[in-house]
Amino acid sequence: MTKRTKEILELLDRRYGTEYVCYLNYETPWQLLIATMLSAQCTDARVNTVTKTLFQKYDTLEKFASAKLQELEQDIKSTGFYHNKAKNIIACTGRLVEVYGGEVPKDLEALTSLAGVGRKTANVIRGNIFHEPSVVVDTHVKRISRKLGLTKEEDPVKIEYDLMKKLPKDHWILWNIHIITFGRTICTARSPKCQECFLTRYCKGYKKDGK
Repeated sequence: MTKRTKEILELLDRRYGTEYVCYLNYETPWQLLIATMLSAQCTDARVNTVTKTLFQKYDTLEKFASAKLQELEQDIKSTGFYHNKAKNIIACTGRLVEVYGGEVPKDLEALTSLAGVGRKTANVIRGNIFHEPSVVVDTHVKRISRKLGLTKEEDPVKIEYDLMKKLPKDHWILWNIHIITFGRTICTARSPKCQECFLTRYCKGYKKDGK
């Protein structure tokens, strides 16, 4: 780890602490899996509103697996892309019941073999449920990791591997937690609050804009 990266991590730790925080509400591993699937192109706040009633209606994996497609679509409609999400949730929960005995697997390959589960969702599960060091690359992590010069890549998988090389394992999950908070409050995509930012000296965007 470079001195520069170490300084960035220390500033983030000082500002946001080092506790693991999950912004999606869940009680079981499979609920987090479904909530994460719903969170694609949707805010966590909206997902939490939807899952509050969704997890009461479908309170077992079996109920999700046997759900009627059109009915589930309506239940999750406000999260967007609901046709695909509903189809994937039914297929995913069906496989969990039939192949994995109702348990969410820990292995990355097993997780990504489930319908609608990519590396990002799999790493959310591995990090939050199984406490396996995992790098989660969402839109905030992609955008801000590039700004801070930790990667030049555009592809999320390549960004994930860059961050795994440059960040210590004990900060793999924390990087996502910190950067989501930082990206929502200070380094917002549309109008970053550079005057409030504590990382300007490391930010390529800040220097480039000549502020």
